[in-house]
Amino acid sequence: MKRGIVLLTACAAFVFLTAAFGLGQSVNQAPRPHLMIHHPTNHGGMTAGTVQAAIASSGSGGRPVLLCGVEATRDGNFYSGAIVGNNPFNHGGGTVSVPTQIVPLILHTHTLGVKVSFHNGNFRADGKITTAPGDATFDPTIPDNSCLAAPNNVPVEVLQQSPLFQDANFNFGSTNVGTTQYIDAFQRGSFWDVINRATYHSRLGPVQILDPIVVDVPANQGLAVIPSVFGTCGNFGIVNINLIDQIATGSFGDLTSKGVNPGTFPIFMLYNAAMSIGDPTNIFNCCAGGYHNAVATSATTIQTYSPLDFDTTGVFGTSALDTAIAAHEVGEWANDPYVNNPTPAWGHTGQVGGCQNNLEVGDPLTGNLAPLVTMPNGFNYHLQELAFFSWFYGAPSIATNGWFSDNGTFLTDAGPPCQ
Repeated sequence: MKRGIVLLTACAAFVFLTAAFGLGQSVNQAPRPHLMIHHPTNHGGMTAGTVQAAIASSGSGGRPVLLCGVEATRDGNFYSGAIVGNNPFNHGGGTVSVPTQIVPLILHTHTLGVKVSFHNGNFRADGKITTAPGDATFDPTIPDNSCLAAPNNVPVEVLQQSPLFQDANFNFGSTNVGTTQYIDAFQRGSFWDVINRATYHSRLGPVQILDPIVVDVPANQGLAVIPSVFGTCGNFGIVNINLIDQIATGSFGDLTSKGVNPGTFPIFMLYNAAMSIGDPTNIFNCCAGGYHNAVATSATTIQTYSPLDFDTTGVFGTSALDTAIAAHEVGEWANDPYVNNPTPAWGHTGQVGGCQNNLEVGDPLTGNLAPLVTMPNGFNYHLQELAFFSWFYGAPSIATNGWFSDNGTFLTDAGPPCQ
């Protein structure tokens, strides 16, 4: 079926902030990055009329499913917006499956990061990464025997074989939500008390790996940090997020012939390379691990997309390994595809130090993992825990077990509106 959008009538990224101390690191190694929030580029053209028209043109069966208002018990107000899939309320059912393309990005960099200045476990105030000329390549389409091991050593194949795109059995506490993909399991769990449990699904598929896009990164737009700096198994790339966004959005025209359109979800896969918010040679600009976004491609169509890193270096710790970042971004895309779904203000949790007021299900629990999932290929996949719908809008929970997140970290809602 075509992508269904549930109308509920503000853009978030998985981002890393430099930390004072890293775990298990040598005193001769720099401190490692941690997580923070970043809002990616607003491309404009996303008017209310465009969103309404896009929903009408891309809904399941050619029609949108409307949810005119959700009353939030946290503040007593009504909220509306759009989520991917059929209407989950009033025992909503049926399967929506969104065609998904994985577009590998092969990055050729020409600058090496050879040192980061720090003292007593803290980066120095200038944040300078010492650089030297040197070439490196980050390629998710070829075997990597430094950070992975055969037979699971081709990153893009490992991603495709993950529980984001293949079925696994999911239990949230004592509740079995089905044998399905992770984000579908999460959506089912989030709306457990109101869906038709026998038929409601919101899936990704078919999943297709497209030909890679080769990016020759200008020397001042990216670098490869050598393994000795952070004690990693291989080079760690830092590339300006604006360059990556330009590559992604600039490719839509060429990718049309390969099936990418506003009814599909292209994922631009980076490998062991994250995105700087500005100058990549300043460690304090590092890093976004991924983001999801949307751009109006006409008066009636909107293309959603997500560039994200598949990390096997461990530079950000186990909470960001392999598919943890993808779980965060794909989960947020499913619940806030046009990055404009409002909620009562919440914050001071996960990667959010202040207040946010959007339905970004990954941000409140950044750094928290769901249980590992071992797939038939023998690989142990990391998945981020995600916050349920009721956590944002308020108790009582309509989710499995009366929980407010899929691994039970949140047992109450977000509380009074954040100030």
